[in-house]
Amino acid sequence: MDVLLVASAFNSLSQRVYAELSDRGHHVDVVLAGRGDAHGDTAVREAVREARPDLVLAPMLRTALPEDVWSSRTCLIVHPGPPGDRGPSALDWAIAEGATRWAVTVLQAEAELDAGDIWASVPFDVPPAGKSDLYRNEVSDAAVAAVLLAVERFGSGSFKPRPQHDPSVGVVRRAPCRQEHRRIDWRRDTTEAVLRRLRGADSRPGVLDELCGEEFFLHGGHPEDELRGRPGELLATRTGAVCRATLDGAVWIPELRPRRRPGGPATYRLPAAAVLGGRLAGVPEEPAPLELPERRCTWADIRYAQRGDVGLLRFGFPGGAMSTDHCRRLLAAYRYALTRPTRVLVLGGTRDFFSNGIHLNVIEAAADPAAESWANINAMDDLVEAVLRTTDRLVVAALAGNAAAGGAMLALAADEVWCRAGAVLNPHYRRMGLYGSEFWTYTLPRRAGAEAAEELMARALPVSTAAGARTGLVDRVLPVSPPNFAATVERMAAESAHAPDLARRVAAKRAALERDEAARPLADHRRAELAAMHRIFFDPQAPYHRLRTAFVHKTGEGSARPLMPPPGLDLATTP
Repeated sequence: MDVLLVASAFNSLSQRVYAELSDRGHHVDVVLAGRGDAHGDTAVREAVREARPDLVLAPMLRTALPEDVWSSRTCLIVHPGPPGDRGPSALDWAIAEGATRWAVTVLQAEAELDAGDIWASVPFDVPPAGKSDLYRNEVSDAAVAAVLLAVERFGSGSFKPRPQHDPSVGVVRRAPCRQEHRRIDWRRDTTEAVLRRLRGADSRPGVLDELCGEEFFLHGGHPEDELRGRPGELLATRTGAVCRATLDGAVWIPELRPRRRPGGPATYRLPAAAVLGGRLAGVPEEPAPLELPERRCTWADIRYAQRGDVGLLRFGFPGGAMSTDHCRRLLAAYRYALTRPTRVLVLGGTRDFFSNGIHLNVIEAAADPAAESWANINAMDDLVEAVLRTTDRLVVAALAGNAAAGGAMLALAADEVWCRAGAVLNPHYRRMGLYGSEFWTYTLPRRAGAEAAEELMARALPVSTAAGARTGLVDRVLPVSPPNFAATVERMAAESAHAPDLARRVAAKRAALERDEAARPLADHRRAELAAMHRIFFDPQAPYHRLRTAFVHKTGEGSARPLMPPPGLDLATTP
C-alpha cells in the first residue's frame, strides 16, 4: 500500500510509524505540514498530488489538514486520547488529572477536529513519568498498534469505522492546557502536585515560573527524599540541575528556558544551573554517590549498581543529548565500573532515550560553538573508545528507547546491543550536515557490512529494531513493556554472566580487536573522522551551523520532504 505520512515534525513517533510501516512492505513517503500556514498546506497538497497515496496518515499533526485533501481521500489522524476525547492537550490533561489508564485513537479527518469516525483505539497504563517519556514509550507503543490495526482495516476494504455519535462513545471536549492551568504555588502545592505539573510539560512548553526574580520555563521534575527547606527556596545544585523546596519535600529540575523578551532572540532549554549562573551564589552543590542506596529516591543522571557478576551503569540525560560534561562524567563512571569484579557490564537507562550524541543546545549557547562542538565530539570519542577497548568482560548496550548519531555509535561499540521492541535507531549524521565520528567507520561496517553501512549513512532514514536485527545493528530485540525492560535486561545479563562460553567469547573479542588494530588501528579511524569533523566545525559556511541553529530554535519544521538529506556533504569524497 502507498502511504503518505503528514506530520508537523518528523519526531520520534513519526519516525517509528515510518519504520514500522516500511518493515511491513508498505511504500511510505513523508511530508512536513508546517504550522498551519499556506506554505504547509501547499506542501501537503503537492505531496498528495505527486505520491497519489492509497492512504494519508498523520501520526503527529498540530494543525488541520487542508479540506480538499481530507474530503477527497481517506485521511487518518493519530490522537493521543481515548475515543471521544477532543482537544489539543490530551496527554497534558491525562497527567494533570492523574489518569492511570489512557488510550491512543486513530480517527478519520473531518471538518471538526478530533470528531471523525474511529478506526482503531488501543489503551495503555499511565506510569508516573514525564509527558515526553510517556509519549516516546507507552503512547508510542499504543499508537503503532492502533495505526497498524487501522491500516489493516483500511486495506481490507470492508471495515466500517465507528462514528463518534455512537452511544458507546462518550465525547469529552477539553480546552487547550495553558500556563494558568500549569501554574505552581510553591507555598501550597505538595511534591506530588508539583511533579504532576512539571511532568505534564517537561519537554513542551515547560512550566512558566519565577526564579531569582526572573521568569523561566521549568523543564522536567524528579522527587527528592532528603533535602528540605522553605517552599520555593533553591536548596542545591547537582550536575546542572537545581533542587527546589515544596510544601512537604523537594523536587529536582534539570533544565530551564528563559522567557523570551519582546523583540528578543528565541530561547531554548539548557541545564538549569548554567542558565541561572551567578544567581546561584551560596546555593551548595550536593553530589550524589555513584552507587546510591536502593532506598534513596533522588535524582542522579548517572548511577552504578552491581548484581553479583553483573554491573549496571545506568544513565539518562534530558532529550538524550550528551554535553562535554555528560560525556566526561559518564567516562569516569565507566572507568569506575571497570574496577568492579563483574563478568558482564550493562550500559543504558531504564526508560526512554539511550543517547542522541552531542548536545546541540549547549553547543549553540557556547561563546564559541565551533570550539564547544570540538570539545564535545572528542569527549564522545573518548567514551566510545573506552568501550571498544574493554576486553576483559562482556559489554552490553541496553536500549530502552531511541538512539541516534553518536549515541547510536556508542551503543554499537558494545559487544551486544539489546533493544526494547519499539526503539528507533538513527545511525547517521547527515541530517545535521556532519560526517560523523565516534568510530562509526569501524563499528558500522563491522556490524552491517561496508555496503549497508554506506547506505545507512547516505539515506539517513530511521531504522526499527526489527530492521536493525536483520542488518546486524541489534543482537536481541526485547518485546516487553517499558516498565518491564530493566528487570528483563538484568535477568538476561545474569544468564550471560553464567553462560559456559563467556570466557571463550571474551577471549575471542580480545583477539579480534588485536587483528583489527593490526589491519587499521582505532587511532587511525579516529584521526580521519575527526579531521573531517574539524573542517566542518570550524568552517562558518558549513551547513552544520545553519542546521544546528534551526534544530535548536525549532525553525526547520515547515519544509517539505524531510527524508531528503541536507546538501553540502559528500560522503564519497570526505575521508
